[in-house]
Amino acid sequence: MELGLKGKNAVVTGGSKGIGRSIALALAAEGVNVAICARSEGPLLDTKNEIETLGVKGYAEACDVGDKNSLDGFLDNARQELGSVDILVSNVSALGAGNDLKAWDANITLDLMSTVRAVDRVLPWMKAAGSGNIIILSSISGIEVGTTQPYAATKAALISYGKSLAVDHGPDGIRVNTIAPGSIKFPGGVWDKAEKANSPRYHSTLERIPWGRFGKPDEVANVAVFLASDAASWVTGACIPVDGAQHRANM
Repeated sequence: MELGLKGKNAVVTGGSKGIGRSIALALAAEGVNVAICARSEGPLLDTKNEIETLGVKGYAEACDVGDKNSLDGFLDNARQELGSVDILVSNVSALGAGNDLKAWDANITLDLMSTVRAVDRVLPWMKAAGSGNIIILSSISGIEVGTTQPYAATKAALISYGKSLAVDHGPDGIRVNTIAPGSIKFPGGVWDKAEKANSPRYHSTLERIPWGRFGKPDEVANVAVFLASDAASWVTGACIPVDGAQHRANM
């Protein structure tokens, strides 16, 4: 299948670890130049080096996506370094700790508003180019009500936002889709730590996954690459769960 991605330029926020890292590397493997950002410079530069070993251009910058000036600066620099932003992958998450006001602030700032601000920055560039591709990372928690209210609510908002963008900017040649991962395990991630701590939540979550295992970041990345590609040219406004049938809703 011809994906038609070679030579395109992508931005992946939260691109140094886990799902973001896997998406950045999967895009690079298809010939996409990739700019990534994260708060921690060490893992960020390691991932940039991995991107460049795949024969494409990489750009990395430490950035707090919760700060508008920091995020705008990164996006502007990424555009200057790569030449354009053809693909935007918004991946950063506060990971939904708790139900107090602090958790609401964190989830709204990092999950929702960082996405809105990133899209606001790149949309004029994509509209001027006559094409573009936006992929928003949500969660199956945005499809079903969960115990962590701020996380579930903001992830649901992202799905609605992605659909609205797809409708509004279809005439501009811009596709927008949302991915809703289930429980994904990777070294240093939430579920890896939960397993090492022998957490009851780890075992109860595992029991609810029909495949009997947690997902892997590259399984989410493969879907992101498809959505970014010409192979998905008529897919827009969709929310695609990547969860091994973990969630139980019909939609």
